[in-house]
Amino acid sequence: MTIENSVIIVAGGRGTRFGGPLPKQFLELAGRPVLMRTIEAFAAAGISGLEIVVVLPPDQHGLWRDLCCKHGFSVPHVVAGGGASRFESVRNGLRIAQAPDDGVIAVHDGVRPLVPQSVIGRVMQAARLSGAAIPVVPVTDSVRRLDAGGASHAVPRSQLRAVQTPQAFSAALLRQAYRTEPSSDFTDDASVVEAAGHAVTLVDGDPVNIKITHPADIAVAEILMRNGRS
Repeated sequence: MTIENSVIIVAGGRGTRFGGPLPKQFLELAGRPVLMRTIEAFAAAGISGLEIVVVLPPDQHGLWRDLCCKHGFSVPHVVAGGGASRFESVRNGLRIAQAPDDGVIAVHDGVRPLVPQSVIGRVMQAARLSGAAIPVVPVTDSVRRLDAGGASHAVPRSQLRAVQTPQAFSAALLRQAYRTEPSSDFTDDASVVEAAGHAVTLVDGDPVNIKITHPADIAVAEILMRNGRS
């Protein structure tokens, strides 16, 4: 396969919120680890020449190999070592991603296994046109902003959007943006690219594209899968 584009799937969780022995990316979702479901979503998305790079903490590489053997998992991918932060993990993935500078590199959370192919396609296409694109969904909860004195103020939710992944960028742009130093202001890849001076295009995400964060999320994801929403 000639590599034209790359996706960096970041799976650096330690499972602390689950309280169990396995990091959340390795928990089973409908019989297969969450991370395998995520990789399979990109393998099935039909993106031309897509290379899959998975970023895992080095001490989890052996466990991942064992799980791939146990489940007969054969989707082609390469594994990079995770860093001390998400920023460093993405930068490690960029070091081995082989997409050419005129291609697109997407970055995705390893624990968003239900990402629809339509969202992947929209984000990748928008990134080809604009250089940077992220999927968003409307905020449905009421939101308040805290000020320095502890008071709070309502914020019109019509002005807000919740950000999902994958976030996709011109390969050359993303590589250049990640040559900067880490900052607490970097909450995602889009914020790194914006700090480098490039605007970000918003495209429609999907509420089904949930992030597995708490134990109940596994049950929700399995219900969505049974109802054909994955």
